[in-house]
Amino acid sequence: MDRQQSRSDRLIHQFDTALRTLMPHAASSQRTSPGEGVAEGVLDDQERRHAAGLMRINHTGEVCAQALYQGQGVTAKLPHGRHQMEQSALEKIDHLAWCDERLEQLQSRTSYLNPLFYVASFGVGVAAGAVSDRISLGLVAATEEQAGKHLDSHQQSLPSGDNRSRAILRQMAMDEAHHAQLALEAGGVRFPAPVKWGMRLASKMMTKSVYHL
Repeated sequence: MDRQQSRSDRLIHQFDTALRTLMPHAASSQRTSPGEGVAEGVLDDQERRHAAGLMRINHTGEVCAQALYQGQGVTAKLPHGRHQMEQSALEKIDHLAWCDERLEQLQSRTSYLNPLFYVASFGVGVAAGAVSDRISLGLVAATEEQAGKHLDSHQQSLPSGDNRSRAILRQMAMDEAHHAQLALEAGGVRFPAPVKWGMRLASKMMTKSVYHL
């Protein structure tokens, strides 16, 4: 029989997850990177920097999503959907590891702003979970939907020769769509258009800063 976690156990788990999310190369994936075995195209310096900027944005997006899931776990009860949400969070660790690995291959790094975005997203997750599980799950669904749109856009924007990054983003987009559907099926409310517009605005601010930093 599983032992119920104490408050100290949960705090230790939260701290460990934060470290694995924020420390470069600390996240380890359960699945093989979709980019493994894909033939690497020829990229000039400008194309490599552009690809790295896009992959840095996607890595930070996964940092934010992981923080959202962790914050949600502090306050949301999720009696009917916790297992699915925990599985989604594990898959997002895969995304972190894949993006981190690809950035290293592109001779680049993760964003210096990740700790700031982690704290902000964690707080949003805590607040949403405190309001209600339906709002918390709805936020997850809306966030994953927004992430999917970014991933589709970035696949188009990547240099034509960057087949590895494109393969990674393609799988991530499929996962994000699945996560959004799970959150809605677990009882998440569909956010109205004005809320989604505000989320898109905040996302644009993040992408512009992270592309370079």
